[in-house]
Amino acid sequence: MNTPENVRPWGRYDILEEMPTHQVKRITVNPGERLSYQRHKRREEFWVIILGRARFTLDDIESEHIAGDVLRIPFESKHRVACISDEPLVFIEVQRGDYFGEDDIERFEDDYGREGKTTPHGE
Repeated sequence: MNTPENVRPWGRYDILEEMPTHQVKRITVNPGERLSYQRHKRREEFWVIILGRARFTLDDIESEHIAGDVLRIPFESKHRVACISDEPLVFIEVQRGDYFGEDDIERFEDDYGREGKTTPHGE
């Protein structure tokens, strides 16, 4: 059985809207999991936390956030989020820029062995 492209070792994402100027995703991070420490050259991101507690890292500075918090990730800023609650972390991600492909991810650290530049399908 093939795994859907939007399922990741840390959880999943669902694309809610795709437009030439922006993309909107719902991201779910499982308890105790975290995304890779990464950056994007061609997009900035805005995250609105909907459920759970997050440990957010932006350019090596950590902070904790809860539902209702809004986070901004500027172009080329290193960032990561971890779920630090017993329930999943759910947030809405709005990407703004000129390209939204998964191959615009440069990973610096990854719990799942995916460091480096990402291929078009996130492999």
